Amino acid sequence: MAKQKVAMLTAGGLAPCLSSAVGGLIERYSDIAPDIELVAYRSGYQGLLLADRIEITAAMREKAHLLHRYGGSPIGNSRVKLTNAADCAKRGLVKEGVNPLKAAAEQLAADGVTILHTIGGDDTNTTAADLAAYLGANGYDLTVVGLPKTVDNDVVPIRQSLGAWTAAEVGAGFFDHVSNEQSAAPRTLVVHEVMGRHCGWLTAATAKAYVEQTRNNEYVEGLMMNTQMKNIDGLYLPEMAFNLAEESERLKKIMDDAGFVTVFVSEGACLDAIVAEREAAGETVKRDAFGHVKIDTINVGNWFSKQFGALIGAERTMVQKSGYYARSAPANGDDLRLIQSMVDLAVESALNRVSGVTGHDEAQGGKLRTIEFPRIKGGKHFDLSTPWFGQLMNHIGQDYKHA
Repeated sequence: MAKQKVAMLTAGGLAPCLSSAVGGLIERYSDIAPDIELVAYRSGYQGLLLADRIEITAAMREKAHLLHRYGGSPIGNSRVKLTNAADCAKRGLVKEGVNPLKAAAEQLAADGVTILHTIGGDDTNTTAADLAAYLGANGYDLTVVGLPKTVDNDVVPIRQSLGAWTAAEVGAGFFDHVSNEQSAAPRTLVVHEVMGRHCGWLTAATAKAYVEQTRNNEYVEGLMMNTQMKNIDGLYLPEMAFNLAEESERLKKIMDDAGFVTVFVSEGACLDAIVAEREAAGETVKRDAFGHVKIDTINVGNWFSKQFGALIGAERTMVQKSGYYARSAPANGDDLRLIQSMVDLAVESALNRVSGVTGHDEAQGGKLRTIEFPRIKGGKHFDLSTPWFGQLMNHIGQDYKHA
């Protein structure tokens, strides 16, 4: 049998699983195949194209367990689309006229890599699928196994992506502090913007975690620090439709009665309408290498703040974003268990030469398996009929309907 060599990379945005997943892969290979050489490409596909790699030494293997304690990525991330040759050339990752897929395949072959693990979201793993297809069509003997990372939990057909549970829990803790800002000035509107371009799962899950974290709080009755101050008064997701005038009337009543209002907003809520509005006004909306609107330039939370602030008579408005804080956290216990199970399957699949992305396959009853690359795609919407979401909306007292 030919000598095996394993490479790994992390790509896309951060999530509370990357460090642990890298640590888990190093530990698992060290346990069951200690003679296999391990390397990591620095900063994702960028490192692969630039031959920028980290050799995983014996000392690193011995301390790999420490990686479970931290957030971020110990090997670095970037956003690179291997089928976007123009962007890769513009960034100096390949020369003009060079096919990035070919360059990546040749680098993997030159490095002697036989197994590649990609840890990322839909863009990372669809890029991995493009690479795997190119490798297969051009005679390269290499197995590619991805692990699903995204705080949005929006990868089709995977039930639960790595890091999303942690991001919801940490985002809830973040807002538990921020909610106290409602006591800083009369008629304050606080908008909590949560990550989620196309999918509202994280916003809903963060709201659910926040309600659970504050449910049993005790207060000094008669003072402003009370149950109402810790309430969520509105929740807005990309999958939801709402009437701005009607919602504003409802929220204005809360503002008049309580003196403050809190809303949770997905960064993708009303995104298409806001982008269309700006483009109609002649503005050029920036997009990344994958063609996605650069969402941090849109500032959806600010749009909600301005719209609702004026209509409900807020004297002070503020937008707080938990995204970078939450996605940079170390994995919690639930995610650590999920990471371990997916890492173990990823290593098993790789050694058995089965390519794909590990995950609980929603099309096969939630079975944990290595899902075929062609079935992996992004943009999975949050199912508003999920029972816990209905319970959450009843708790908030807000009517809702599908967009």
